[in-house]
Amino acid sequence: MTSKQTAKGCEFLLAEVTKKSLFTPEDFTSEQQQIAATTEAFVNNEIFPDLELMEQQDFALVVEKLRDCAELGLFLVDIPEEFGGLELDKATSMLIAEKLGPTGSFAITCTGQTGIGSLPLVYYGTPQQKEKYLAKLITGEWIGAYCLTEPDCGSDPLSARTTATLSADGSCYQLNGVKQFITNAAFADLFTVFAKIDGKHFSAFLVERGMAGLSIGSEEKKMGLKGTSTAQVILQNVCVPVANLLGEAGKGHKIAFNVLNIGRLKLSATVTGAAKGAFSEAAKYAMERKQFGQYLASFGAIREKLADMAGTLFAAESLLYRVAGLLDERIATLDRTADDYYETYQKAIEEYAGECAMAKVFCSKTLALVVDEALQIHGGYGYVKEYPIERYYRDERVNRIFEGTNEINRLLIPALLFRRADSGDLDLWDRVRAVREQLHAKGTTEEVTTTPFGIEFSLLARLKKLFLLLVGALGENRSEQEILLALGDMAIGIFALESALLRAEKVLCIASERRKALLQATVKSVTFALVAQVQVDAARCAAYGVQEPHLAALQKTIASLAAYPVAGLLEAKQLLADAASEAGAYPF
Repeated sequence: MTSKQTAKGCEFLLAEVTKKSLFTPEDFTSEQQQIAATTEAFVNNEIFPDLELMEQQDFALVVEKLRDCAELGLFLVDIPEEFGGLELDKATSMLIAEKLGPTGSFAITCTGQTGIGSLPLVYYGTPQQKEKYLAKLITGEWIGAYCLTEPDCGSDPLSARTTATLSADGSCYQLNGVKQFITNAAFADLFTVFAKIDGKHFSAFLVERGMAGLSIGSEEKKMGLKGTSTAQVILQNVCVPVANLLGEAGKGHKIAFNVLNIGRLKLSATVTGAAKGAFSEAAKYAMERKQFGQYLASFGAIREKLADMAGTLFAAESLLYRVAGLLDERIATLDRTADDYYETYQKAIEEYAGECAMAKVFCSKTLALVVDEALQIHGGYGYVKEYPIERYYRDERVNRIFEGTNEINRLLIPALLFRRADSGDLDLWDRVRAVREQLHAKGTTEEVTTTPFGIEFSLLARLKKLFLLLVGALGENRSEQEILLALGDMAIGIFALESALLRAEKVLCIASERRKALLQATVKSVTFALVAQVQVDAARCAAYGVQEPHLAALQKTIASLAAYPVAGLLEAKQLLADAASEAGAYPF
């Protein structure tokens, strides 16, 4: 692939991808590293000391800290230059979100402002709308909120009941309805509200807090993220000027879904940062706490946890910045001076909707694993409020529900793949036939190269063939959600493994000898874990969708294609755990 011919969404399942096309954290420029360092210093010096007060819902303090973020320039990253922004690349945007991640509530509040609170206006607003509102949002004078979910519709936003009716004189729309679980509701000044014009045409509106008829419900009593405001937004005959219709009437679904793609990726960055924060707490505690006269970090049971956490984090980080790089690569091919720039910009983002969904699922599951094991390492103290891991644990759970549940995202992946194949955009069906013929002729053997990680790359190629083989074996029997979920899980596992392998291969040639050993250990640990899960997902898929007499033979093929003859796994995990203990943090 060249810079002129960027990768298609989900194409990685059909073809070999090289390290040259991959963006990794090691590719950050000095400017990006400085932005990261500035953000991290702000978090450590300004947010963590007051986090407990914000957790007690001191929203005046939260807003003050948001405005401190604005003064630091953290609200400018995704804003066009002509409106006072910086319009930096997505990798930088994700890096800032990652550095905010360990703050939990504040990270969600802040990314709610810079993501779904502002981006609908950036992407779909008229020049007049941007002129009126963007300056207020990027300075923190106004706070934004995104109103999509309703009491009776969460994962199915197009079934919304909120209505918009054009007034008799044609000057405004009257909005009526209730929006549920709205982040920043208590102190937001500008709401992006989705409603159906005449009860039919799903559309978006910019609604100001001061408009008569808009009110805010009581705060939800949540398990976690206690420092965020989450409440209903109630609309009773709210008169919204026709000039505040965002985008085209009846095209609100484009705004909702395209903004959610970036929202999912930004959430992936936030949870990756949170996972690194929780990992640090666990690694430091394991080096401080003694049992039976020894530090916890010296016990194999704890070392295995540290190794598994570090390996999964390596894969999550690799996947996250790979997707950011894909977006940046495609956006870089667009003409910023064109009148239809933001229309083509949205198409560029939509191209990788599947990859954004994969990032959201994998990274949120990574955080779940890390915080669970981190609390386990703390023992009873992890269940006590005085230890930070207690907050991490409570804050984690909702991330598998935010920005579309993980189930919705897992279903989206194969649905996109099949839709693009049926439209002729991807040659999936030709590849399915080719793989079936190839396996029938040659069996499941695969040539292993002598290049670094040759065994693992050979295995990766076999897993892709396994995915295509299953798609072919299912035939038309792939409409059941259980089958689609299994295929989605396989695709996520393959994408995560490929991202980790390509990153390790790319970095290996410039790494020190010690770093090389650590990368090799990480690859073994990551591959072992991900391949085991992909094999289980493949077995699920086959058992759900393939009948005898074909099932037994297919199950043998699955075992053969997913076989990973790994040696030295224990030593690899011990090396990875030692590196984490020595650093007292994620070792990469």
